[in-house]
This record gives sequence, structure tokens and C-alpha cells, in this order.
Amino acid sequence: MTPVMRVRGVSVDVAGRCVLDDIDLDLSAGEMLVLVGPNGAGKSTLLSVLAGDRAARSGVVELHGAALEEWPVAERARRRSVLTQSNEVSFPFVVHDVVRMGRAPWRRHPESDRDDAAVADALAAGEVTAFAERPVTSLSGGERARAAFARSYAQECGIALLDEPTASLDIRHQHRVLARTRERVRRGGAAIVVLHDLGLAAAYADRIALLEAGRLAAVGPPREVLDPEVLTRVYRHPIDVLDGPRGTVIVLATAEEPPPLETGEARE
Repeated sequence: MTPVMRVRGVSVDVAGRCVLDDIDLDLSAGEMLVLVGPNGAGKSTLLSVLAGDRAARSGVVELHGAALEEWPVAERARRRSVLTQSNEVSFPFVVHDVVRMGRAPWRRHPESDRDDAAVADALAAGEVTAFAERPVTSLSGGERARAAFARSYAQECGIALLDEPTASLDIRHQHRVLARTRERVRRGGAAIVVLHDLGLAAAYADRIALLEAGRLAAVGPPREVLDPEVLTRVYRHPIDVLDGPRGTVIVLATAEEPPPLETGEARE
């Protein structure tokens, strides 16, 4: 099966520093690939290269078998949606209108007949229907994140690129966002998701790509990649991986011991 996206030999420099080094990666239809790794490992940079928002120093990114830069920008927007970490909306558009912006790539296309239904589905997916008529500037950080996810969801692309979509969400909505993304993947879509929570990665990923200092430390099924020795080395912190109920995987980071008291110091 030909991957829907293919990365070969991608390297990226930022401010004279190599932040991605010779990355090879494939994404297939029906697959959710989760990128994990410490801060500064290159996860968001890699996603921005996949989205076409950042140029690589070397290597190639292919979308449906053709180099990404060969696709017109409008056609890219109909084939892959992008949800970045920065989702600020400065003007007081109501949530419904912000979500409807996700339908812009389909303007003057037959698929525009689905605009109303797609927006309704997206409002429900993000659980933002209840405040669809509120200005987005009046929302909490988590509510804004859900509206941004809904806008991306409304785009109805075959490929979803999501950069830390759960970062400001409570537990319910973290799982809601990933479950809705997973549903689309199961229907033949594909997704690459950046996550910091290794437990969520274990729960939803088909494969995990672990990045370390701009290189791939491991790629494979969650139970293979989430190896305690590898994670402890990459994150430079003790990490245990346990088998949980119903075939789940539990990732536990050991709490750091507080520094010893100086002589005569009282702990509050």
C-alpha cells in the first residue's frame, strides 16, 4: 500500500541549529501516528514540514505520491487539515463562524453542499454547540482549543495533522478529541498527532514515533516503542511502563525526591 504521506531524509535547521536530522517516516491510510519526545526534540518542527509551512534543508515530503511542493496550496488544504498550537483569534467572531472557516477550501466545489452538515458535525465533535453563538474571544483557553479543533474537523480532509490538540483540555475533552480523530482514521482517514502525554499516545496510536534531539529514537506499535529503558534515557527521568486493565498500557514517571534539608532548616 502506498503511504498517503512519506518523509525521506528530512533535515531542518533553525537559527543555524539542526533541529531535525535525516528523518524517514511513512503514514498510511487507516493509521494514527503519534509523535512524542521531550521538549525541543523536533515534534512541532516535523509537523510544520509535513504541513508545508516550513521548508526542509534537505529531503522530501510526499503527499499521495507527489512532492508536497508540487501540490497547489488550495489542493493541499483539501487533502490535509492542520491544527497548530497557536489558535488565537483576535476578532470577536462567534464560534459557529470560526468553525465554518474550516470549510473555506471547499468553496466553489461540489463538496460545499456539505457545509452546513459538516459544521454541525464539527460543533458536536468539539462539544462547542452549546456556545456556538458566543464570541470566541469570550471563551476559556480550553473552550478555544475545542473550537479550533472543531474548525479543523469541519475541513473534512483525509489527513489530519494535529499539534498538541489536548494541551489545554480536561481529561474528558482530551479523550473526546482523540476519539473523534480516531473514528475518522478508522473510516479510512489518517492522522499525525503530537502529544506529550505518553498514556494518551499508548491509548490511541497505531504507531508511535519517539523523537530525541531531532532524530528518530524509535518507531513502531505503542508497546514496542514505550520501553522503560528507552523512555528513561530519552526523557532523562525514571519511567516505568505497566500492563493495565483490558490490554491498556500505563506509563508512570517516578516522582522526584525533594532536595535534602540543610542543617537547621525546617520544612513547612
